[in-house]
Amino acid sequence: MAAVRAGSVKRVTSTANPVVKAVRALHQRKARAESGLFLAEGHKLVLDALAAGWPPTMIVALEPGDGPVADLAARVRAAGADVVFANAMVMEKLARRDNPQTVLGVFEQRVVLPSALRPGTIVVLEEPRDPGNVGTIVRTADAIGAAGVVLVGASADPFGVEAVRATMGSIFHVPLARTDAAGFEAYAARFDGAVVGTHLAASLDVRDLEPREPQLLVMGTEQSGLSDRLAAACTSLVRIPMAGRADSYNLAVATALALYELRRPLLAGAKA
Repeated sequence: MAAVRAGSVKRVTSTANPVVKAVRALHQRKARAESGLFLAEGHKLVLDALAAGWPPTMIVALEPGDGPVADLAARVRAAGADVVFANAMVMEKLARRDNPQTVLGVFEQRVVLPSALRPGTIVVLEEPRDPGNVGTIVRTADAIGAAGVVLVGASADPFGVEAVRATMGSIFHVPLARTDAAGFEAYAARFDGAVVGTHLAASLDVRDLEPREPQLLVMGTEQSGLSDRLAAACTSLVRIPMAGRADSYNLAVATALALYELRRPLLAGAKA
């Protein structure tokens, strides 16, 4: 096996530097789509990525880069990634906020087709629009042991900075898939397990369902819930009971409640 080429080391002090401009552009969805790259902020997230076998293509670190930052830079260089040391002004420009993290990682996006996900409990989100919800759901899916998250149709970008931040590193542990409504219908028709959709008009309480993997948990949009088209592709529809005057749960909260119920029998013995 050929040895991995060690990454380069550069120092930049100007916000007009082409590398700085390219990294900063990754705050925009268009640039992420064109490059296939995304940003992850923070020392911990880069470490999580390395542990998951998802090395960055580059990190930008606050100079002088001593101590833990120097150790991290050495690790990513050994993995073939480039290291850019920058001053505080450049780091603030890249992060688009004051007091930024000391490390920013640039990573290649990884997205598969739903059929490539391993068997288990898979969360399906129909056109989620809030990046914070998407990131929180990825984190929840990781915590509860889901096998992946499928985004159906137009949705918030899971690789946007806000979404990645909300995953708290779970973006590197939970496989992501994308498809459209027709693709989901075909996938659900071939799926060897239950396809459970949440719906306000459903009569079956999610707590009364007998969960068994493999299974899909299908969640609707923040505004209008599950569409008739995706509801028709489900083998059962369930409701999440409410007691107060609110007319619905936040999408991330509803997904967490339903996902926990669907995996509750499988969580026995899991770490507290």
